[in-house]
Amino acid sequence: MAKDLVVVESPAKARTVGRFLGSDYTTLASIGHVRDLENKKKRGADGVQGVNIDEKGFHPTYAVLPDKKKVISELRKASEDADTVYLATDPDREGEAISWHLLTAARIPQSKVKRVVFHEITKEAISEAFSQPRGLDYNLINAYQARRILDRLVGYRLSPVLWNKVRRGLSAGRVQSVALRLIVDREREIEAFVPVEYWTIDAALAKSAQNDGNRIRFKAAFHSLKGEKKKLEIPNEESARRLVADLDGAAYRVASVRKRETRRRPAAPFITSTLQREASNRLRFSAVRTMRVAQQLYEGINLGSESVGLITYMRTDSTNVAASALKEAADYIRQEFGDKFAPKSARIYTKKVRGAQEAHEAIRPTAIVRTPESIRRHLSSDQFRLYDLIWKRMLASQMTDALYDSTRVDITASCVPSKNQTGEATSKYTQDSNSTVIAPSGNQYLFRASGRVLKFAGFTTLYTEAADDAPANDDNAPLPELSAADALDCLAVTPDQHFTQPPPRYTEARLISALEEQGIGRPSTYASIMSTIERRNYVSKDKRQFVPTKLGIAVTDFLTPNFPDIMSVGFTAMMEEQLDNIAEGQRAWEPVLKDFYAPFDESIERTLKEADRVPRELIDEETDEFCEICERPMVIKTSRYGPFMSCSGFPECKNSKPIIKRVGVDCPNCGSDLLERKRRKPGGRGNRTFYGCAAYPECDFAVSQRPISAPCPDCGGLLVATRRPNARCIDEKCGFKGPVAQEEELEPAAV
Repeated sequence: MAKDLVVVESPAKARTVGRFLGSDYTTLASIGHVRDLENKKKRGADGVQGVNIDEKGFHPTYAVLPDKKKVISELRKASEDADTVYLATDPDREGEAISWHLLTAARIPQSKVKRVVFHEITKEAISEAFSQPRGLDYNLINAYQARRILDRLVGYRLSPVLWNKVRRGLSAGRVQSVALRLIVDREREIEAFVPVEYWTIDAALAKSAQNDGNRIRFKAAFHSLKGEKKKLEIPNEESARRLVADLDGAAYRVASVRKRETRRRPAAPFITSTLQREASNRLRFSAVRTMRVAQQLYEGINLGSESVGLITYMRTDSTNVAASALKEAADYIRQEFGDKFAPKSARIYTKKVRGAQEAHEAIRPTAIVRTPESIRRHLSSDQFRLYDLIWKRMLASQMTDALYDSTRVDITASCVPSKNQTGEATSKYTQDSNSTVIAPSGNQYLFRASGRVLKFAGFTTLYTEAADDAPANDDNAPLPELSAADALDCLAVTPDQHFTQPPPRYTEARLISALEEQGIGRPSTYASIMSTIERRNYVSKDKRQFVPTKLGIAVTDFLTPNFPDIMSVGFTAMMEEQLDNIAEGQRAWEPVLKDFYAPFDESIERTLKEADRVPRELIDEETDEFCEICERPMVIKTSRYGPFMSCSGFPECKNSKPIIKRVGVDCPNCGSDLLERKRRKPGGRGNRTFYGCAAYPECDFAVSQRPISAPCPDCGGLLVATRRPNARCIDEKCGFKGPVAQEEELEPAAV
């Protein structure tokens, strides 16, 4: 009796799904995409590789990827023997496109095909999906085609312009170029920033000794003249000294005490962008590392007695949670924490992501009762840390608010009045043309102290969200019990100088926030956007912050005036919205491409004819290294083979050497970057490439074959590239060898 065929993307997912379905099904993996746009441009055809353009529209030509021909052959044979072929690829545009490519490339009769979609790899979810199959969603497929063609057009038409006008071997992309512009614009804001001086004055106070034997010391900040709502600015040292002098001997008394209960709500369960941000802030994971580990948790982990997906699908911008998961979380909270930690009804979060699409569920554990500690022995360190983060975030999102008793105390400082020549007391407040000047007088000033005491921990018992920037906060300092009219002793008055600060450089977390807020890119592309601009030497990292290189600045400055639409945040976001409209069936895909391509093509031709070439000295990046031959500074140049270091005295001095390159994969021993390095071959005959840890000599991990970002489908360990059969695991005990699915990549540069 023929078995039904089920096709998924990865071997790990195939094993997990296959165990749930049982022996009546054969489950195979496509190993990611099996087709893509052709890379060969046909002679005489208009357009770019894989896309022919004529008056009738855009005509993509797809080809089976070279390393997937064997996969397609196996799938075709298996489909011939099956009564029904279930396409169970991921529940998004990419997954829908993979199913469509499989159907076409393997020549599977459409009458045999059923599409099944599930957002978590559990027995219940898979059973429900197979009980409700559907056909292929061609709106999603057309949206995928439009995005793929759009990125191919931009990448393959724009990159040669950079070769001609800036430097050979450069590349540009529809989304990555805008992300680079954000980084460059931020750097220019920082460079143009002019710090402004300002001062603050704090008073160290305590209740009078006769009223309080404990003498709890607390701090109050200078606010204003009593009776004025606007805070009094203190612009310079002179003004600060005058105020301090006037406060000498002042009498301090509590004017009012305001107490109220405040609440802090838990954050929503993770979506792709917030998971990447939180993993960056809390775990110091790169976005690529986060998504690689999340993929492992989603596709299935062997827990000994079972193999199961531990989290729901990790590419999502929806905060929706299934009713069954909400009930499970509420039951667990009541059992483990008590009734007071569970709200009366489930919390429902509404997404606020601009242009949100493909709304399935938030990223959550597939079973709350499967606690991180209970399965820790089955997980790698990275898997445990990320699962622990996802588990706590989901559970905390369904717990009660944290409650605080917040107190605000206003305090008057009554100064000793000065006297005029007749002996009369004076009270004077003047302001000159430069700054506020306080004359010693009988003025009354307002100081303000704030405090917050945790009343009920609520969700903070389990989890609190990390911040991109965590400034010191004195509002949490305890205050003594105070009442109106209480006399206070001033223990010290301290003036402090400050300067306004420029906006911070983008970290991965901040850049993800900016891309999300502006509607640029989609969750599945954030990781590849950042790794691409770093790999192409457009940016570097300094203390986890992106810094544009001279090359990145030169590319941005060339593209922005010549291709204002491509480099516009608003235009890029609009294109994403139009792609969403296609996915929703509201627009046809070819008119969207036509509206984009006509003006873009004109800009290409105009720029090639009219734009000036960027001078080389604006591009070469200076380094802190010096030439061993002539002792002049070394600079970074780029050839067709990539960046390298060259003597700035070229052509008089022709010394050059390779640059250490990041490969975008973490060291399996310590988590640092793996770098591409060179060593001399025996006998001095050329160089040999190897890949070693950036933390050397503290960590001496090294391999001779190029590491790849996909994890080992068997053990989750490090894979290295091989000619055949595509990849192998470095762990000899594991022994995996075979093809693997790679992370989704942006459009490569034209070649």
